[in-house]
Amino acid sequence: MLLAADLARQGPLQVLDAMAGCGIRALRYGLEAGAGAVWANDADPDRLPLLEANLSALESWGCSLRCTARTAQQLLADCLLREERFALVDLDAFGCPTALLPLALEAVALDGVLYLACTDGRSPTGHDRTAAIRRLGAAARAHPASWELALRLQLGAIARAAWAQGRGVQPLVSFSEGRTFRTAVRLRRRAVAGEERQLGLLAHCHGCGDQQVQSLLQLRRWAPCGCRLGEEVPLAVSGPLWIGPLQHGPTLRELAQDAATRTCQMAPATLRLLARLEADAGLPARCWPLDALARRLPSGAPRLAVLVAALQEAGHVAAASGVMAGQLRTDAPWREVLAVAGRLAAHRQPTEPTEPTAPVRPQPC
Repeated sequence: MLLAADLARQGPLQVLDAMAGCGIRALRYGLEAGAGAVWANDADPDRLPLLEANLSALESWGCSLRCTARTAQQLLADCLLREERFALVDLDAFGCPTALLPLALEAVALDGVLYLACTDGRSPTGHDRTAAIRRLGAAARAHPASWELALRLQLGAIARAAWAQGRGVQPLVSFSEGRTFRTAVRLRRRAVAGEERQLGLLAHCHGCGDQQVQSLLQLRRWAPCGCRLGEEVPLAVSGPLWIGPLQHGPTLRELAQDAATRTCQMAPATLRLLARLEADAGLPARCWPLDALARRLPSGAPRLAVLVAALQEAGHVAAASGVMAGQLRTDAPWREVLAVAGRLAAHRQPTEPTEPTAPVRPQPC
């Protein structure tokens, strides 16, 4: 809603909610975000009377309303035939909506936003590799930053579809709670210089824990990881996926300012999420959970904030991941990350609390 309100301040906001359900979000687009026109659609014809009843208040607020009961394919194809485009297209699907991307992007106005949500948690997180090939056209392998991997695969699919249409993309907001993977992407008239370099591969070694990133435009042999000589642990390579930024800082700052000035009280979880995302642009595309360090260090892992500060002081990019809690993002070599973390953990005061990593499960008797 904050993003939609930001779009409404920039100009008249027309919203297409292609999978509206009972219409709660379509109603909020009109009442809270100030949309001038809302088209709410749901494929279930039996739900149409309920949808119309729930959204009937919009017209009294000066918001133009259309309610239909079509499949998303029929709806988006009709928009393409009539050359009708929207400032915001909301595609909140059950499962993976990748097949709808070409038509959905055709319905987004230039400099408009596509908001995409995917509830398929298995294929983009590496738990169903065959389905990832079918649905995303990419390899998805088990990875410690699984939520971020899913978001990057989703963004990669959006970018490839937009580039095929001669357009460019700019990720604005990307986040997940582990069940649904949500991305909001601005559609540009054309790709900016070097945008294609943001599509690449992400490799992870399950032996030593090292990670490497390569752009598809500059593919080369993977560098040796930290495994001992003679231990041939194959790298788990995922992609093609988006290796560029996940968040747009200026947009998130505007949303945070809007949230702070609204008369209705924002949920504390929303404010915390905005702060986390604003503090982490999503670069570089290398993330490790603290428990990955703790397993490889005799003294355990130091506090995340202390480790981030130490790596920044050493001249590296480092931040706490805004996508998954308790994860470190850095461009520092993995060996140096382990060395710095080991020194910090060894010199930790006995009374200093440690950063929580993963919950300890009780063992059966």
